[in-house]
Amino acid sequence: MKFRHAIVLTLLILMIDQLIKIYVKTHFYMGEEKIPFTFLPWFRFHFIENEGMAYGWKLAGSWGKIALTSFRLVAVFFGTYYIMSIIKKNYHIGYVICVTHIYAGAIGNLIDSLFYGLSFEFSDAYAQNLAKGFWQDGFMGGYESIMHGRVVDMFYFPVIHDVTLPSWIPIWGGEPFEFFRPVFNLADASISMGLICILIFQKKFFGSNVSASDIPSDQHHIN
Repeated sequence: MKFRHAIVLTLLILMIDQLIKIYVKTHFYMGEEKIPFTFLPWFRFHFIENEGMAYGWKLAGSWGKIALTSFRLVAVFFGTYYIMSIIKKNYHIGYVICVTHIYAGAIGNLIDSLFYGLSFEFSDAYAQNLAKGFWQDGFMGGYESIMHGRVVDMFYFPVIHDVTLPSWIPIWGGEPFEFFRPVFNLADASISMGLICILIFQKKFFGSNVSASDIPSDQHHIN
């Protein structure tokens, strides 16, 4: 796999991620939920904005937001170098693809954090007007300054919902249960998929069951 292939994959993920986010930001009210396919009632679009990390984790305050955005920016610069390095060292193509997914997901959410505060109006819950982007007529200005944008999330898969746990279950007995509760975006999914695949296929990527031709010369000692 060559570096240009990693760039193409990154751009493809970014393009899809940003198109979905822009559509949701400009066509949904905050908190609005839609079921696009009636035969898949658990596949939903639910618009929220996340001020922090994946799946709603965040650092408190304005400085926490700046720190998080700065960390993402540093991670992207490091990711560029790292991908170039593992391609040059002929790492397993599956590992390179996984790392590229993580890299693309990090850039996708970084774009939101850096620019969305300047590029979009504030999204209110069921307001009279949908939020506009800077390219649309009547744009009233961004809702935040640079580095303070909120990440747009929309995928919501409550496969199991409206269920109450049996009372005999310790701690959570009698409480409502829902699976899968987090609302996320394509960038989050790309990061998670990359990490999960690395964990699942780590022996194939690095282990002794990989042929010598698949392992970089400086990795032959890994068992």
